[in-house]
Amino acid sequence: MGQSEQLELHASDGGQISAYHVRPPASVRGRLVVVQEIFGVNAHIRRVADRFAEAGYEVIAPALFDRVERGVELDYDQAGIERGRTFIPKLGFDTPLLDIQAAIEKLGGVDARGLSGREQAKVGVVGYCWGGSLAFLSATRLTGVSAAVGYYAGQIAKFASEVPRAPTLLHFGEQDKGIPLSDVEAVRKARPDVEIELYPAQHGFNCDARGSFDAASAERALSRTLAFFERHLAG
Repeated sequence: MGQSEQLELHASDGGQISAYHVRPPASVRGRLVVVQEIFGVNAHIRRVADRFAEAGYEVIAPALFDRVERGVELDYDQAGIERGRTFIPKLGFDTPLLDIQAAIEKLGGVDARGLSGREQAKVGVVGYCWGGSLAFLSATRLTGVSAAVGYYAGQIAKFASEVPRAPTLLHFGEQDKGIPLSDVEAVRKARPDVEIELYPAQHGFNCDARGSFDAASAERALSRTLAFFERHLAG
């Protein structure tokens, strides 16, 4: 397991949030921003970050809810869902993107002048649920993103007209009651430049703390995600 720590991120609007930072146990293959679900940077998200670190990536998982309340970690129950949802309208999309941009810059994806280029570190963004939509928007709106992956992101259909400026991969569950397949097909039609994969699973299939966890789908999606990042970030 890699070395982990808490650090502070400073966004361009003056906002400051905490983040979980973990380095790989050996050489760095690339760098990733892991974007949380509506449950905060909880034990599951830290495990996700740790697993990417074990695969050779330096990872930052920004605590996006810190803008409203510090240290939020919610359980995967109805109370957690209801409380997690209260943070979303308070934050919107623009403010979390500022914090994700700060994480990208912390990982070296953007230089001091705000420019990205071959001399800068290659940074990917991977997000889950709410974070999956933010990962897609990171690819369309932010600087220094070299690749993006979104898991069961329910808001992408409304943003499908936006063009990713980096290779993008999306994972969806065929049995997801919150994301109709018609939305997935709308995204596929609007964005033929985006890779889309479907799994015989429900919403949250990657999370081993949820009843909808599907080990086979999670492993297949992770394999594809790691191969995708290998192509676009490693080296």
